[in-house]
Amino acid sequence: MKRVLLFSVFLIFSAGVFAQTPSANFDLTNYGVKIEPDRRLIIVMASLEAAGLDTPLTADGAKFRQKLKTDLQSVSPELRQKLVVFIEQYKRRHPQATNAEIVSPFISMAYTLSPAPDFSDPRRATDLPGDLLEVLDFAPLVRELYRRVLSAKLDEYVKDYQTAGDAMRPSTIKMVGDLLDYLHTRPELYYIDRIKTQVKDSKGKKNLEKTELRERQRRFYIVPEMLAPKETINFRNIGDDYFAIVPPATNLSVSEVRRAYLQFVVDPLVLRSGKDISTVRDSIKVLLDERRKSNPDISPDVFLTVSRSLVAAIDARQIEFEKTRIATAQARRKIDQMKTEKDKLAVSDELKKFKTALANETALQLSEAYEKGSVLSFYFADQLKGLVDSGFDIAGSLRDFILALDATKETNRLAQFAEAKKSALAAREERRKNSGNQEIVIDNPVTKKLLEIDQITKTKNYAEAEKKLVQLVGEYPNEARVYYSMGRIASLSAEGIADETERNKLLVKAKKAYENAVLTTQKYPDPTTRRPDAALMSLSFVALARIYEFAGDASYAIKIYEAAVAVGNVPDGAYTEAVAALERLLKEQ
Repeated sequence: MKRVLLFSVFLIFSAGVFAQTPSANFDLTNYGVKIEPDRRLIIVMASLEAAGLDTPLTADGAKFRQKLKTDLQSVSPELRQKLVVFIEQYKRRHPQATNAEIVSPFISMAYTLSPAPDFSDPRRATDLPGDLLEVLDFAPLVRELYRRVLSAKLDEYVKDYQTAGDAMRPSTIKMVGDLLDYLHTRPELYYIDRIKTQVKDSKGKKNLEKTELRERQRRFYIVPEMLAPKETINFRNIGDDYFAIVPPATNLSVSEVRRAYLQFVVDPLVLRSGKDISTVRDSIKVLLDERRKSNPDISPDVFLTVSRSLVAAIDARQIEFEKTRIATAQARRKIDQMKTEKDKLAVSDELKKFKTALANETALQLSEAYEKGSVLSFYFADQLKGLVDSGFDIAGSLRDFILALDATKETNRLAQFAEAKKSALAAREERRKNSGNQEIVIDNPVTKKLLEIDQITKTKNYAEAEKKLVQLVGEYPNEARVYYSMGRIASLSAEGIADETERNKLLVKAKKAYENAVLTTQKYPDPTTRRPDAALMSLSFVALARIYEFAGDASYAIKIYEAAVAVGNVPDGAYTEAVAALERLLKEQ
C-alpha cells in the first residue's frame, strides 16, 4: 500500500511553506498588534468560575471549563463560599444584568491589578470609576485562590490560551491588512511628549525652563480568553494600550475587533487635529445637542464624536468597498463566459442590484452610528469615498476633511437615508429567515454546478457525480474546488469497496485529485483577494493526511497534518481536525 501511495515531498513542503508565507512576512508587531493572554485576566475569570458564575462559552471554552472545574475541586469550602457570596450580592444589586454583563467590570478590575504573581490592588484605588470600585474587593479573594490552588496551574493555562491566540493569527492578519490597505496608512506606534521642567542655572540661583522629549509606545493587544462569554468581545483602553478580549475561535476579520483596531489607528490622528477640530467645535456641538435630546446617554465630548464618527465611517465603507470589489470581479468572470449580449446584460443588471443593496446596508450602518452619537459618520463616509479613489493617506487627509466640514448639512442625514435604511432592514430580515445571515454575492457557475453534483453525491451515485466532475474540470481546469470534489468522490467510493486492490486504486485517484487541488490553489489564487483559498488548502491537506494515515504511514501523515495546521484556523477549514489528529498520532509514536 505504501508503494502505491508514494507522494512528492516537494509538493507537501512547498505548499506548507507557501501557506506560512503570509504569516512569516506579515509581522503584526509592525502594526502595533500583539496576540497574547493576560495572566491577571486568566486568574480573575477562573475566580468567577469558582464563584459559580455560569456564562455560555465557545466549544474550546467549554473544554477548558471542564479542565478548570477539575482543578477547582481542591478549593476549600470557606473560600468557595466567600467567592459565591460576593457574586450573589453583586447580582442582587444588579438584577437586570445578564451573567455576560456581570463579567465586564471584573475584566476591568483585572487590568487594574499588578502583574503576576502579586496581583496587587492599584495604589490610587479611590480614583477608579464607581463600577470598578464596586468589584475591587473581589481582588483579595482572587489572590487567595491563586496562592492556594491556581499558582501551580497558571503556566499550563497560559499555554492553552496561547494556542487559542495562535489560531486567531490568520484572521488578525486579514483584519489588519484589509483595513490598512483601505486607508493607505500605517498606525502611529509612538507618541513624543514634550515635558517642561524647572532646573537651576549653573550658579544654582535662577530657575530655567527645560523641555524634555519623552517617547511613549502605543500597542494593540488581542487577548484570547477561554472563559469569555460566547460572541462577546470586551474592549479596554488603558493609557497608550488598547485591549480586545475575545473568546477562542473568533474570526477577527468580521468581528467587532475591527472597530477597536480602527479606534487605535484613528485616535492619534484626531488628537493631532485638535486645533482644527476646535474651529468647528460649536457647530458639531449643535448636532450633538440635538441627538442628546432623544438619547441623553450620548457623550457631549466633541473630540470623541469626531473619533467615533470616523471609525464608524471607515468600518462601513471598507466593508462595502471590499464586497463591491469581490462582486465586480466575479461578475466580470461570469460575463466573460456568457455567449450572448442578453446574458451579459443580465449579469450586469444583477451586479447593479447588488451594489444598490450594499449601499443600502452602508446607509443603515451609518444611520445606526448617527443615532448613537456619531453625528459625522455620513460626512466622513462621503469623504472616504473620494479618498479611496485618489489613493491618498487618511493621515494626510483628515485635516482637509475637518476644515471642509459644514455641519448644517449633517442635520437631515437620517431623513435623507430613511428609505435606504428601510430597504436594508428588510433585506437583513430576509437573510435571517432564509439563509442564516449568510449573503450570496454573485452567483458563480462553478459553485452552482458543484452544488448540483453534491446533490447527486448524496444519493451515492458516485459514478454519475464523477462523470459530471470530469466534464467540469474540462470546462474549468483552473478551479481547485473541482479537483477537491473529485478527491472526495473517489474517497467516498473507496469506503464501500471490500477488494483491497480496487480500493487502493480509488485512494490513489483521490490522492492525485487532492494534490491537484493544492497545486491549483497555489497557482491560481482567488483574483478577488489575490491569495490562495486557505480553507481549501486546509481541507485538502487533511484529506491527504487521512489517506496516508489509512495506508499506515503515520510519520508522513503527521507532516501533512502539520502543513494543515500551518495554514491556520481559517473559516470553513479543517484546523481543528488537523490539531486533533496530530495530538493523537504524536501520542502513538
